Amino acid sequence: MASNLWSEDQFSCSVCLELLKDPVTIPCGHSYCMGCIKNCWDQTDHTGVYSCPQCRETFTPRPVLRRNTMLAEVVEKLKKTGLNPPPAQSYAEPGDVSCDFCTGRKFRAVKCCLTCLASYCETHVKPHYDGAAFKRHKLINAIGNLEQKLCAEHQKVLDIFCRTDQTCVCVLCRDEDHKNHDTVSAEKERTGKQKQLGETQTEIQQRIQERLKEIEELKQAVESLKRSACIEIKESEKIFTELIRSIEKIHTEVIELIGANEKAAVNQAEERMKKLEQEIAELRRRNAELKQLSETEDHIHFLQNFQSLCAPPEAGDLPSITVNTDISFGAVRKAVSEFKDYIEDFCKGGLVKKNTTVNEVAVYSLQAPEPKNRAEFLKYSCQLTLDPNTVHRNLCLSVWNRKVTRRRETQRYPDHPERFDRCAQVLCREGLSGTRCYWEIECSGGGASIGVTYKGISRKGVDGSCFLGCNDKSWSLFCSGSSYTARHNNNKTAITAPRSPRIGVYLDFNAGMLSFYGVSDTMTLLHRFQTTFTEPLYPGFRLGYSDSSVTICQLN
Repeated sequence: MASNLWSEDQFSCSVCLELLKDPVTIPCGHSYCMGCIKNCWDQTDHTGVYSCPQCRETFTPRPVLRRNTMLAEVVEKLKKTGLNPPPAQSYAEPGDVSCDFCTGRKFRAVKCCLTCLASYCETHVKPHYDGAAFKRHKLINAIGNLEQKLCAEHQKVLDIFCRTDQTCVCVLCRDEDHKNHDTVSAEKERTGKQKQLGETQTEIQQRIQERLKEIEELKQAVESLKRSACIEIKESEKIFTELIRSIEKIHTEVIELIGANEKAAVNQAEERMKKLEQEIAELRRRNAELKQLSETEDHIHFLQNFQSLCAPPEAGDLPSITVNTDISFGAVRKAVSEFKDYIEDFCKGGLVKKNTTVNEVAVYSLQAPEPKNRAEFLKYSCQLTLDPNTVHRNLCLSVWNRKVTRRRETQRYPDHPERFDRCAQVLCREGLSGTRCYWEIECSGGGASIGVTYKGISRKGVDGSCFLGCNDKSWSLFCSGSSYTARHNNNKTAITAPRSPRIGVYLDFNAGMLSFYGVSDTMTLLHRFQTTFTEPLYPGFRLGYSDSSVTICQLN
């Protein structure tokens, strides 16, 4: 029956974790192998204080060790009757926390005691569960570097958190160096930071999901791009094959045309030569007859045949011709060469357009975030100057062509095709495209329009084709008193906002965005145009009243 009620751990030495050998019982009641407890106390012999490895009770002087005969007999009987197997434990490997109480080869620690500042395996930790003296000890899962939990100065547990200095301290540090600081228990501070940690984890998980979604979208985009590229390659091959076939057809037609013209000309020349040869033969025959007549001695025969043989030869039906001795198809070669040059020039232009079009294809594009405050807007500030060639003659430029004022007096500007002749407007020299730009304007006096336009805006006349915002080539914000009006293609949007003497203009050309802001301590969005810009934009201004002025602010 004993073998069913007892287990080996009840009669094992808590130092060597094996069955007791020459068991001895020390004054506190715990039993050990005589050799194990003797070895432990030999190591502390120099202190004169001897303690129990389990309950830590100390003894002075060193107790005399005597073999516990009864316990030895029980152990011997247990060996003969059989024992329950000991709990499975693993020996500590490199990187594991080892038990501080195992002798010889140490088992892996499963718990650490913050009170004892020691690590325990499954066997050696049991007194902390069963013994009343250990009830107030705080056990945690085994961790390394347990000494880091101690205050370096007082060797006390770091169980208090100083919020003032954001550091862990012990109770003595709190009462001394951190006496007037905001301190709480480490557990309470952990609870608060645990919530913050949870929020951070939630945010990280959300970002992970967002990035996973982006990856999935990129994968789909890549697959779509591959399919599209495959289709376009096949279609391009088809088109180029047809183009090559067309050029080959033209090549064949030119060769055939040259051959046909050659044959016709040769046939015509050969026919002419045949007729000429016939005429030569006839003339030679008559010449022979005349020679024979001239050599005859028969006067009667000579006179009788003279009339018929000496008659002038007929001119025949062959017209007179001029023979071209420098015959060639140079004109054809020139035409073919010009055709080749035309095709090459066309292909070069097509190549540039093709490369631009192909390069515009991308799986994704990076877009910098829109500025949120004036400091961020100023990163995109640009230098603008007013163009004297565009200014109306009732507008006066000053401050190095950065300020324009409307006057009653006519200014003596020379004629120029880009000058506004009847509309009191002026444009800047700089054309803006392909980037982000920001500039600020100060207005004074009466109303003024601030805007941007394509270079093709009309300069002559006084209708909507000239005014900023009144056509499809320009966008503007009209500022008058405490009111604003946004205009494009003569569509108007009334804006209610506090009066601002300084207006900020932000252009994101590639994003097709033009924004107007009231500039003060904060940036107040007045209006935003969203479109697609196709040409460089030129900032411009229209002044509605005499003595009103617009100044381009110096931002650098």
